[in-house]
Amino acid sequence: MAESSLKVSVVGADHEVWSGEASMIVARTVEGEIGILPGHEPLLAILASGEVRVTLSNGEKIVAEAADGFLSVANDVVTIVARKAELV
Repeated sequence: MAESSLKVSVVGADHEVWSGEASMIVARTVEGEIGILPGHEPLLAILASGEVRVTLSNGEKIVAEAADGFLSVANDVVTIVARKAELV
């Protein structure tokens, strides 16, 4: 059985910060930190200012700072849209 992954896009107000496939996402929402794995239920959450940590399938990690936006999850597609976002 093939390992599933997430299709991820991190977008700032005027540009795409990062996109690709990942095995896990951790982000801070106004209700607390949340982890997203393949198969996660659909979700729409308001982002709090903080790190978005992306773990790739090879174990490499990508970190972005994001503020004032939202996170959407549906069908293993994660979209993070923020007023301010940049790779750390």
